[in-house]
Amino acid sequence: MSTTPHVVISDVTRVHGTGETAVTALDHVSLEIHPGELVAVMGPSGSGKSTLLNVAGGLDRPTSGTVSIGGDTLGDLGPRDLAQLRRRRMGFVFQDYNLIPSLTAAENVALPLELDGTRARLARRQARHTLDLMNLMELSDRYPDQMSGGQQQRVAIARALVGTRRFVLADEPTGALDSHTGEEVLRVLRERCDAGVAGLLVTHEARHAAWADRVVFLRDGRVVDTTGAERAEDLLAGDGAR
Repeated sequence: MSTTPHVVISDVTRVHGTGETAVTALDHVSLEIHPGELVAVMGPSGSGKSTLLNVAGGLDRPTSGTVSIGGDTLGDLGPRDLAQLRRRRMGFVFQDYNLIPSLTAAENVALPLELDGTRARLARRQARHTLDLMNLMELSDRYPDQMSGGQQQRVAIARALVGTRRFVLADEPTGALDSHTGEEVLRVLRERCDAGVAGLLVTHEARHAAWADRVVFLRDGRVVDTTGAERAEDLLAGDGAR
């Protein structure tokens, strides 16, 4: 694992609204994620998990504090440069697979590259290469309705990692899947991180957090504990996450 963090979240606070209606979603949160590391974020509903993911991915801006990806501070970037950084260096995986029904797996994976200006033939070649790296080549020419939910989610992970993306953010990516299929999806995510990608996983399941190198617990927008994945279930059951 690299000693230089790829993702640095430094003293971030995010407040929604103003005055008496203000809600602090994140309260002075700091977190680093290194290449090759998968960090899971857990906590009760409303604890700030999704807000943290959105801020880390540049989908939302912090009220105070900084977020940097690969040495670039997101707050220093204008809208166009920030959008380009997200397209080229980050990948998002959500509970809903968001694959386009009329496109094959390879075409879905190639789409972000094509939208960024890569020629279609080269984009499809890179997409197939990514599918091959993830042992998904047999799905290349299938349409989403010809795949299981787990297969669709694994293709969605391939789409999140195609090209030069080295940071993947996953928000409850197994929520719509059965337990066995969910484990397959997390295994793919784990393998990509082992290959050098930095990963941030939001989950409410201790068994899913067990795939991570570290687990960060949030409560009321604050980090209340950081531990190895093997203690996730104990902390959820005890006082550590309260």
